[in-house]
Amino acid sequence: MPRMNEKLRYWMLVLPALAVMILFYIWPVLNIWGISVTEPSAGLGNYTRMFDSNAVRVSFVLTFRVAAITTILCLLLGYVLAYTISNFATRVRPLMLGLVLLPFWVSVLIRSFAWIVLLGRSGLVNDALMDAGLISTPIRFMHNELGVLIAMVHVMLPFAVLPMLTNMRGIDGSYMRAARGLGASEWRAFREVYFPQTLPGVFSGGLLVFVLSLGFYITPALLGGGRVMMISEYITYQIQEFLNWGLGAALSVALLVATAIVLLVAARFVNLRKTFLERS
Repeated sequence: MPRMNEKLRYWMLVLPALAVMILFYIWPVLNIWGISVTEPSAGLGNYTRMFDSNAVRVSFVLTFRVAAITTILCLLLGYVLAYTISNFATRVRPLMLGLVLLPFWVSVLIRSFAWIVLLGRSGLVNDALMDAGLISTPIRFMHNELGVLIAMVHVMLPFAVLPMLTNMRGIDGSYMRAARGLGASEWRAFREVYFPQTLPGVFSGGLLVFVLSLGFYITPALLGGGRVMMISEYITYQIQEFLNWGLGAALSVALLVATAIVLLVAARFVNLRKTFLERS
């Protein structure tokens, strides 16, 4: 009886969560798969059109390139920031951590519009540079990859900082002191003792940023101005402009499969459960 009661409590807790997953995630995904092979006619025609389309290939290449560059920049900037907060900013650590978390309290849409104000031809950045005499004509920051990358790095940076900061704060400082005591220089101690211990945080942060960047829509759509059409915007364009639900669904499935492949490859190097569950 105690074992039966324990099983009953287990299923009473699991079944509601499982029902929510099936209703709001698995069923919609299955519907997307169904639309991709039934609209406008049954078959794999949408996938054939997708693989034969040069525009789709360009959009996928652009998506992965922007996601990769965003990831690299976020890791470089995020590592310096996380290292500073973890090892030097003792007194102001709560303030700096609060500043890292602050963007989460502001809508991505608002932040993207803020970058439009800053990077426009008559924006604050161009006006400041022209007033300082550094440029004679406005720099084209928007409607190209540069503007998209600047805004996406700003949005994604906290996702890189937090995993690395968590990892760095768990490193015992006695390792560095021992290395210095044995005659290693500060740079060598960092390179051979400290940095290898931070790699799990680096991989976790990089994976989070890369996967989230693959499906990002708002910022590239606003800052790209239709000239930097990542795959999420291309899907929206197919559905809203051409009412091509079948091809849009096929592109969504392709993006989902590509993301799953990235996760499967990353699973060989990163603990995915720790990466996504502990950061959520």
